[in-house]
Amino acid sequence: MQYIILALIPVVILLIGLILVDRFDREPTKLLFKLFIYGFLVALPIILVEKLLNQFNFFTGVIAIAFEAFIVAGLTEEFFKRKVVLKVAFRNIAFNEKLDGIIYCAFASLGFAAIENILYIAFQSETVNGIALMRGLLAVPAHMLFAVTMGYFLAMAKFATTPALKKEYMRKSLIHPIILHGLYNFILMINISFLFIFIPYVVVLWVINIKKIRAFYRLSKQAHEKVE
Repeated sequence: MQYIILALIPVVILLIGLILVDRFDREPTKLLFKLFIYGFLVALPIILVEKLLNQFNFFTGVIAIAFEAFIVAGLTEEFFKRKVVLKVAFRNIAFNEKLDGIIYCAFASLGFAAIENILYIAFQSETVNGIALMRGLLAVPAHMLFAVTMGYFLAMAKFATTPALKKEYMRKSLIHPIILHGLYNFILMINISFLFIFIPYVVVLWVINIKKIRAFYRLSKQAHEKVE
């Protein structure tokens, strides 16, 4: 039980942060809960597809690492998390402002991050505290940051003014998170400098995605102020 609590602490903290950000036009609790649970449950097909794709990794060296980082992990996980949002929330009447796209994708992604974290920590009992700390500081927030990028482009697609723009943003809502996720995994797996490559990359992830959140937060605030 203590392992589960350790695994869920960073997830809960990030969920609370998202709720605080979405302060002007809060999303239905039932919808957010559904996104989180579906994100949790989608781990099963993700695991199955990743195992299948690994059977086709006939490469060696850097190419094999890139295949696992970008295709096995990046493509599979971001595809299914995006599918959850498209099925559950994209056409929901509650999706009425751009910030919602980020909130929805983040909730679905943190649902997946929760079960992934539980599994990692449960099977690493000898070093559980270290694993919990590292994943809490890096892996779980990274999943949310990939989701912010996904949600940003899904929101742009939702409110696009032309079919061509919508198609472009829909494509970006999948491709960009895959690239960010793949780079994250690739840098870790290739064993290059943790301090000089990985940490700066994580900082860049935070900076670019905080900017996206702030941009949509301001739009939400402005819309709320107009109503008042």
